Amino acid sequence: MNGWLLAAGSIAAATTVIHVAAGGRSIVRPLLTGPLPAEPKHTLHGVWHLVTADLLLSSVVLLALAFAAAPSAALVLFIAAQYVAYAVVFLIITLAADRPRPLLQLPQWMLLLPVGVLALIGTF
Repeated sequence: MNGWLLAAGSIAAATTVIHVAAGGRSIVRPLLTGPLPAEPKHTLHGVWHLVTADLLLSSVVLLALAFAAAPSAALVLFIAAQYVAYAVVFLIITLAADRPRPLLQLPQWMLLLPVGVLALIGTF
């Protein structure tokens, strides 16, 4: 068993649950009831569900690879790169905003970055 991948997969699974529960209330509901025209509204709604699928599938794969006899380093590196890239996107967006305590405005990076780092460590 690879403990690093188990930790990464567990945090990724928790992130998925948080995304569905909290994101549904704080992101999807306001988005769907907001004043946006139908096409961008439905596109953004679809993107939210794509992210849900990606989070779910990557957490399942990380957990499966944690128990694999010889986990695929290429697959783990790909998933790690995704999570690091997602964290960087949220960090850039939140730091570009002119708000007090910007790192707490979009805290998604706090869950995404550890998954990427732990998965990366799990490849060594």
